[in-house]
Amino acid sequence: MRRLEGRSALITGAARGLGRAFAEAYVAEGARVAIADINLDGAKAAAADIGPAAYAVHLDVTRQDSIDAAMAEVVASAGGIDILINNAALFDLAPIPEITRASYERLFAINVAGTLFTLQAAARQMIAQGRGGKIINMASQAGRRGEALVAVYCATKAAVISLTQSAGLNLIGHGINVNAIAPGVVDGEHWDGVDALFARHEGLKPGEKKAAVGAAVPIGRMATPADLTGMAVFLASAEADYIVAQTYNVDGGNWMS
Repeated sequence: MRRLEGRSALITGAARGLGRAFAEAYVAEGARVAIADINLDGAKAAAADIGPAAYAVHLDVTRQDSIDAAMAEVVASAGGIDILINNAALFDLAPIPEITRASYERLFAINVAGTLFTLQAAARQMIAQGRGGKIINMASQAGRRGEALVAVYCATKAAVISLTQSAGLNLIGHGINVNAIAPGVVDGEHWDGVDALFARHEGLKPGEKKAAVGAAVPIGRMATPADLTGMAVFLASAEADYIVAQTYNVDGGNWMS
């Protein structure tokens, strides 16, 4: 039997990248998956590619009405929710003297408040259903330590790790396991954008930062989305029923804890 057979999952930021990879893995394991994204056309395209077990849901994690509407749509479409992956996030970087309040507020609105209030909506529904559930937050190796140019993003991901611990302790009494994944550097469209930001601030050529960080990973390369899907499936499955409030590094050996 497939590990997520008959489960209903919602994955935020799932139109592309890691979120889409998670959706594909969940469908392969038997789940029905809501591809939730602020880019509804992208979500629809991803769902069409993945197949009939996937469907698109519009979700802006900075708006409570959008979170509530997305949750209601999942309940109407799939009869409830069993799994949430809080994957939607935004990255930015700047030296401390150049950080803007607008960038700070945007990152915290998406990465922290978006995670908290989407988690809250899912938890409320799971509690009402009375059958428990699994919530997986996407942290980062950036949440484990500071970086000279990445103060705000690092702070948001540290907050996600802390939130995972508190929510995990609070919700396990309802049979809801809350855990997190902390990726390292993951190749793809996201890191192309990160590379461009580093190039601008550090005077590098395009691709130079990306090559350097990939070479520095102990395993010898950047991750691909497929390197993360095993942990995402495991934490959503019955195999992780006794795991609570943990953040797992899936980073090729970059961070040891």
